[in-house]
Amino acid sequence: MIDPKHFRTVLGAYPTGVCVITSVDEAGVRTGLVVGSFTSISLDPPLVGFFPDKRSSSWPRIAATGRFCVNVLGADQLDLCRRFAARADDKFAELAHGHTPSGQPLLDNALAWIDCRIERVDDIGDHWLVVGAVEALDARAGGTPLLFFRGQYHDAVEIAQGV
Repeated sequence: MIDPKHFRTVLGAYPTGVCVITSVDEAGVRTGLVVGSFTSISLDPPLVGFFPDKRSSSWPRIAATGRFCVNVLGADQLDLCRRFAARADDKFAELAHGHTPSGQPLLDNALAWIDCRIERVDDIGDHWLVVGAVEALDARAGGTPLLFFRGQYHDAVEIAQGV
């Protein structure tokens, strides 16, 4: 039997990037959630994936739209990470943002964005595996990613310098 606390500690030694998954429904209601479990799956066809917790209250609303945008956060966007990690009725309240080609919320100054259609969702333990078919994407020049490492948020430069 693997102790869950020990499991988290050991896997916390692997740094992950931090993304906000956003979506908007037909009524214009915007939804977003933070994930640290985002990955490239395939180049041909272009597929990406992430793993929302089954207890997430935001994921079912995103799933219902059939679309999402991955917003890769920069080290200077910890405030956005905290905003979208919190439970709130409107995580977008008073937040200016753009839109992807498919109309999904695109967070200003994200390091990169990936506009997707939900390809499939698989049941994986206490999470879902969401596979997205990439329809559009781009990245901005410069900036460093916001990382989650050993239970805390960091700038890649901080980790390299041992801060």
